[in-house]
Amino acid sequence: MNAHRTRYCTLWLLVLLTTLSCAGGGDQWLSGPTPPPPSTVLLAAGDIGVCGSTPAIDTGLMLDSLDGTILAVGDLAYRHGTAEEFATCYDPVWGRHKARTRPSPGNHEYESSSAQPYYDYFGGQAGSSGQGFYSFRAGDWLVLSLNSNVPVGGSTAQGQWIRSELIANNSRCALAYFHHPLYSSGPNGDNARLAGLWQMLYEQGVDVIISAHEHLYERYAPMSPDGQRNDTRGIRQFIVGTGGAGLYTVTRVHAQSEVQLIAHGLLKLTLTAQGYSWEFLQVGGGRTDSGADVCH
Repeated sequence: MNAHRTRYCTLWLLVLLTTLSCAGGGDQWLSGPTPPPPSTVLLAAGDIGVCGSTPAIDTGLMLDSLDGTILAVGDLAYRHGTAEEFATCYDPVWGRHKARTRPSPGNHEYESSSAQPYYDYFGGQAGSSGQGFYSFRAGDWLVLSLNSNVPVGGSTAQGQWIRSELIANNSRCALAYFHHPLYSSGPNGDNARLAGLWQMLYEQGVDVIISAHEHLYERYAPMSPDGQRNDTRGIRQFIVGTGGAGLYTVTRVHAQSEVQLIAHGLLKLTLTAQGYSWEFLQVGGGRTDSGADVCH
């Protein structure tokens, strides 16, 4: 009887060990390679809706095959941002993606009284009518859509809202986009009036700024508001005025400008909880720009 029990217990132990080993191996086999961290895609460009513009048609067609939230970074309906121009110049090329578009107004929108046709076209997606600033979450990121056509100082309604949004942000990463760049290598040049806005974003740890206005693509090294390189907490600026309007040339290269491309296309940002990667998708292919960085 004791011998039988010994054999029984030995057999039971072998079965148990084999089962545990197989279960562990099975779990490993079922899970496969370690999956990449969750990501969120943003697709950005401004200076878009020129009636009869083939490049605007082309960038719209690119969006048809790309997933992600679209950042339309101002100057969306040329030349005066009228209701007719939104209906005939912007809507046929990018309008079918309106449901996933998060716009920001440009100076051409404000050539119509208070940019009202812009607010009418996008409705609540453009924020409160007449203000033009709002925020949303993109995965783990806080994203701010701002209005660089109106005062943005710390004492303004927009400035106070920006500060409160960033102070309340509980994630590691943040991005802001608005039409006018602080620094530019294009013919429009720098916009010193935005230095205060940049300072506010810099102090609150914003990682990326996307602008347009110059009809070209430009990527900057991380920099402080005074234009000095700062790899520790600097903001990386992208200019993507490449949505369809006629292209500009580079007139001077800013000290922190790392890449300049005179081409139509889209900026694709892939966001994770710890950082981001970028790629400029040029119409028709050709030279691109890509890279990655971590958040502050």
